[in-house]
Amino acid sequence: MRGIGKAYLMGGEKQYVLIDVDLDIEPGEFISVLGPSGSGKSTLMNLIGCLDSPTDGAYTLGGRQIDRLGEGELASIRNREIGFIFQLFFLLPRLTALQNVELPLVYAKVSPSERHRRAVSMLERVGLSDRMGHRPNQLSGGQQQRVAIARALVTNPSILLADEPTGALDQATGKQVMGLFRELNAEGRTIVMITHDIAVAQNASRVVNLLDGRLSEGAIGA
Repeated sequence: MRGIGKAYLMGGEKQYVLIDVDLDIEPGEFISVLGPSGSGKSTLMNLIGCLDSPTDGAYTLGGRQIDRLGEGELASIRNREIGFIFQLFFLLPRLTALQNVELPLVYAKVSPSERHRRAVSMLERVGLSDRMGHRPNQLSGGQQQRVAIARALVTNPSILLADEPTGALDQATGKQVMGLFRELNAEGRTIVMITHDIAVAQNASRVVNLLDGRLSEGAIGA
């Protein structure tokens, strides 16, 4: 990212949420974006995840300048290259854990037998081989987050984007999820994690600080 700015019209005036952001993320990095509520963290994640476009600046992902791509190309990148993990899980209540994990592969038009195989493999990877037939209301918060992680992984994305992934979990369960993140990163996954919690941010190998829309590198909490 170079010179990234993001503004919204409020009361007929441009209000900048992100200001002149420069950010490089290398393949295989585990990076935390640390900042208080309202600092622009979720806006930055939406830009990294190709869910929104910058007002100013240029964003290049894997050699492609994202702000020059059409919606069809962006949708393909979101589905194939980026896995999203959210604080509130966003599992479909009527589907089992297995069916929730299969869902991105349905959109990707993967055959039923192949998506079943891959979804089973991912649920085994996150330690839920005995919960595949359970619906979300039959799972604990930590188990639901593991289903959400498996769903994010099932398309084999190059980047995992996690927005406050431990925010709805108790401390012990949050530590378990962070342990899983560290394992995934050790396997070569690129992880970008948004958080307001310094202790959670310290699980990453690099922390950048976002305050009032401006990004800075350095010590945690700086």
